Amino acid sequence: MKLQQLRYICEVANQGLNVSAAAERLHTSQSGVSKQILALEAELGVEIFVRNGKHISGMTSAGKAIVEQASLVLQQSENLQKLAADCCDEHSGSLVIATTHTQSRYVLPPVIRGFIDRYPAISLQLHQGTPYQIAELAAKGIADFAIATEAMDKFNDLIMMPCYRWNRAVLVPRDHKLATNQNLTLAQLASYPLVTYVSGFTGRSRLDDAFSQQGLNPKVVFTAADADVIKTYVRLGLGVGIVAHMAYDEEKDADLIALDAGHLFEDSITRIGFRKGSRLRAYMFDFISAFASHLDRATVEKVLTCHSQADVDLMFASVGLPRK
Repeated sequence: MKLQQLRYICEVANQGLNVSAAAERLHTSQSGVSKQILALEAELGVEIFVRNGKHISGMTSAGKAIVEQASLVLQQSENLQKLAADCCDEHSGSLVIATTHTQSRYVLPPVIRGFIDRYPAISLQLHQGTPYQIAELAAKGIADFAIATEAMDKFNDLIMMPCYRWNRAVLVPRDHKLATNQNLTLAQLASYPLVTYVSGFTGRSRLDDAFSQQGLNPKVVFTAADADVIKTYVRLGLGVGIVAHMAYDEEKDADLIALDAGHLFEDSITRIGFRKGSRLRAYMFDFISAFASHLDRATVEKVLTCHSQADVDLMFASVGLPRK
């Protein structure tokens, strides 16, 4: 049995049983992947995949259990490599972060700048996507960290730690009727066409819940994942914008009025997390603490001993989070 064979069966499972996609991801040939999987099945004496002719159409019950254990073996192999790397040179390696546009555009730049200054030999990659894609990248071990607000509870094999609270701002042009309204209500807001985030992005669920609880059905005329795009369409007069307050820049967005909406919507919490069982290298602890100062190394090491997300949530239940 070889680690390569375990990597092949896990990647086929991750790629929805598509051997071609798995081979492309692993930078090898489809025939090579198929040959190694058959060799592993012969060695174990059980079929891992169900086949329809030459095509894989499903997984056997034994196969599901084998892939689960193989994933753990591969993770432990990665952890050993990280341990050895820290012993050799703790200032070299790679860091892959999966996050949303809001985080990468408005929160992460100074953190990443400081990190690169301290660790110039670290190769840093930033992947942007939907919250679901972000969580999936971390759950599969493609990304070291996931940073997002929504959809993190969809993956049981992630450990997520709270970083900060944030709320929203209502954006309108300076000549808009709402521009001088300091006591905005949800009912007033719902009477205008709205421009805001795509469902599942940047705390959108909090916004929908607030309107629903008051029996309001606002007309959302345009949605985007990018706050800068939302601001563009507010400027065009398409509707009233609702964005994360951190996305408003008093200088760059001086043509727009930002009305605080903290009294209208429940706070959202941005979290950072990683796959259960991960071993974090020294510079990874440093990145986490640079992003959220209350998550120092001692705290994160305690998190690593937690057995479930519920344990982590309990650990932070009484912690006062900073606000962006």
